[in-house]
Formats: sequence, structure tokens, C-alpha cells
Amino acid sequence: MDINPIHAAQKYTASRPATQPAAGHDGPGPAFAGLASDFAATLRDGEATAKAAMTGDADPHALVQALAQTELAVETAVAVRDKVVEAYQEILRMPV
Repeated sequence: MDINPIHAAQKYTASRPATQPAAGHDGPGPAFAGLASDFAATLRDGEATAKAAMTGDADPHALVQALAQTELAVETAVAVRDKVVEAYQEILRMPV
């Protein structure tokens, strides 16, 4: 097997680091942005419905439904956060 040192040096300089994303790869960023905007919209809708119920513009059924959706969204966000923290702590416990 013939190894040319100049060719090897060129390949080494042309390679990208493992931490650098591949070209054209968006990653999970847009998906998480969509989830965050949906979460914020759910909270805004719940708050608007609660304000409308306080002024008498919304029926109690709509208020209960909006509060249930808001509660579910917050519980889901907390569960995801807990899993991320748990995974991070597990990574920290790994021996080097």
C-alpha cells in the first residue's frame, strides 16, 4: 500500500471536525423551534381564554378546556426537561 504524505496532508486539512455539522444538515433546531412556538401559542390561548372568562366573555366550558390544554403542555415540557437533565447527568457520570 503506497501512502503519499502530501495526499494524506491534503485530506487531513480538508476533513471537517467531528463537532462541525455536515453541510446542508439543519439538525433538530427547526423542530424544537416549532415545538416551542406551539407551546407558547397554547399558553397564550389559555391566558386569553382565562382573561375572557374573568370579564364574562367566555363560557366556563371553554375556560376548563383551555386550562386543561395548558396544563398538559406544561406537564409535557417539564417531563422533557427532566429527561434532558437526567441524560446530561448520566453523561457526566460516564468514566473518561
